[in-house]
Amino acid sequence: MTDRVDLNSDLGESWGAYTMGEDAAMLEIVSTANVACGFHGGDPDVMAKTVALAKANGVAIGAHPGFMDLWGFGRRQIRGDSPDSIRNMLVYQIAALAGMAKAGGYSITHVKTHGSLGNMAAVDPELAGVVADAVKAADPNLILAIMPGNQLDIAAKAAGLRVANEVYADRTYDDDGNLTPRSEPGAVIHDAAEAKDRVLRMLDEQAIRSTSGKRIPARIDTICVHGDNVAAVDMARGLRQALEANGVTIAPFSTFVP
Repeated sequence: MTDRVDLNSDLGESWGAYTMGEDAAMLEIVSTANVACGFHGGDPDVMAKTVALAKANGVAIGAHPGFMDLWGFGRRQIRGDSPDSIRNMLVYQIAALAGMAKAGGYSITHVKTHGSLGNMAAVDPELAGVVADAVKAADPNLILAIMPGNQLDIAAKAAGLRVANEVYADRTYDDDGNLTPRSEPGAVIHDAAEAKDRVLRMLDEQAIRSTSGKRIPARIDTICVHGDNVAAVDMARGLRQALEANGVTIAPFSTFVP
């Protein structure tokens, strides 16, 4: 079992009259927040509020950019954009949160891609390269949160970026170490006890387990509980309690990733 790990969540995804998740409660539990930047969720007011709440709770924050897809919550595959257009889209979102954080007396530490953008970059070397280039162009000191061993991991390291290896408490994996599609039965885990047991096993083994049982070795820096999961608060709280009971310190990955 590792002695230190980060607990993160994707937050700030409400916009206008629409509320997603229980951000205030999650920000009392997690150590890092990935904040939506207005394209798949979030708006200026929500971003500012999320930054303020994170700062008040000592939670590290990072940009969580996705495709311009409020209608599909960033979970639809958007194809046909040029590499330059995707790069600009990413830099725009990272800069928006960085500016909002600065206005609130805080700063961002990392970037984590959202939804289909991240899933596509995980298997597409060209798109992965565009993502890594955009992060480096926005701020080469930012950490890129990745699923270990995929194309985005390779591209980030080639660009000289620091990486944080992320696993998911509430998602399952295929034999390639990628997330199983949400359309498949059981792809999203809603049972807090099941999620806790899976995470403790992954940390103990320092490996991901696929749905077929395949063991995929990986250093684990951070564990994600999706903020829009209906069981998010109970899952995150139970997971934190279990980790601390096992002697694991919860800390932002920005303080310890190499």
